[in-house]
Amino acid sequence: MECYVGLDVSLKQTSICVVNERGSVVREGVVDSVPEAIAGFVRSKAPGAVRIGLETGPTATWLWTELARLDLPVICIDARHAKAVLKMQVNKNDRNDAAGIARIMQTGWFKEVRVKDLDSHAVKALLASRALLVKIKRDLENQVRGLLKNLGLVIGHGTFNVFAVRAKELIADRPELTSAVSPLLTARTAIEQRLRAELSSCALATRRREG
Repeated sequence: MECYVGLDVSLKQTSICVVNERGSVVREGVVDSVPEAIAGFVRSKAPGAVRIGLETGPTATWLWTELARLDLPVICIDARHAKAVLKMQVNKNDRNDAAGIARIMQTGWFKEVRVKDLDSHAVKALLASRALLVKIKRDLENQVRGLLKNLGLVIGHGTFNVFAVRAKELIADRPELTSAVSPLLTARTAIEQRLRAELSSCALATRRREG
């Protein structure tokens, strides 16, 4: 029997609803939000599944990738479009949302979202991490400049090791500043080293994708 499956995913559990070709509910259940548990339910309760739908969300890429790898006909739909349909339900809960998604699969009234592969998301995460480190490094430098400038000590333009060397020169004879500035310089150095490692990782990941 042909059927259609809707998944309402949360971080811990996923509500699953199976409807037939007329949109009537034939199976319902709740499983852990892991691919194996979802696949096990679908294969045992909905072996004739034509489409399995889930909305875009924090774990959508991972679940879509793993369910597709398990040869299930999974489709990711835009959460904003699904929300427009689901909000018309009288009772808004996970169970009814799963039924609504299942009926969206059954009618075919959905916009499928192209899911990027996990490697793409890994590169994106790496770039986001690097951008945050750059911001923290800049904030540390501005803090050091501000502390020293208040006392008439100007670092001037300096990048990489020049900044740290110049800052250390300015506080060399000012022990009262060492306890305030040295930890910031140590943190900046650690972040700078990490940034170089992240840059190498980005380059390696890019070469792998292009290769």
